[in-house]
Amino acid sequence: MDHHFVGIPGLTDVPRVAVVIDVMRAFTVAAWAFSRGVERIVLASTESEALALKESRPGWLALKDGAPAAGFDAVNSPGLLRSCDFAGRTLVQKTTAGTVGALAVANAPLVLCASFVVAGPTARFLRNKDSGPVTFVVTGDGGKADEDLACAEYIGQCMAGDEVEAAPYLHRARTSRAAADLAGGLRSGYHPDDVDLCLEIDRFSFAMVARPEESLTVLRPVAVPDIPPPARGSG
Repeated sequence: MDHHFVGIPGLTDVPRVAVVIDVMRAFTVAAWAFSRGVERIVLASTESEALALKESRPGWLALKDGAPAAGFDAVNSPGLLRSCDFAGRTLVQKTTAGTVGALAVANAPLVLCASFVVAGPTARFLRNKDSGPVTFVVTGDGGKADEDLACAEYIGQCMAGDEVEAAPYLHRARTSRAAADLAGGLRSGYHPDDVDLCLEIDRFSFAMVARPEESLTVLRPVAVPDIPPPARGSG
């Protein structure tokens, strides 16, 4: 299947199906947030917008990249997020790359956000939808981040329905510049377990679909069966 891999700067047309990849760390964090009870994630274009949305909606929470800051309830770290209780809450997320990429394709008919922790469910969701070729938005490093490209290529291979060995793709991600920066403490708002948590293949059993809701772009989890339905025409 002829998938297309593009960085955010290379987006020129609205794709039919877009999968936005941010392994380290936006869409690993989003998946963890859902696992900790978040009902939906609103993707914000700026930190100011994130705070304004939070302040105008009682009970909403806000999350950003970098160090903790006034008004924000969490930072973009799976290690720091995994002990939180967000049951029933709405989380507003603003990150440097992931949310930017998702908002850049928000008008596409089908948008998913993904990382290794939801890679298998994302592939099955797309396969069950018979979605055809996918535009993978590689958000890191202007579209050259190897951890994001590896994840995108892995999902693309899994969509074919064959058994795919994850180890080579995870190795590329673990030896990427982003992983080295995280492990070296070069990014603020960091937990020592972040790299390992970003490389847990299929930790969660849902895909994450972004849709417009009341002028906002909202990410929600969608449960995906472990076993795909029988092929058409099989008896």
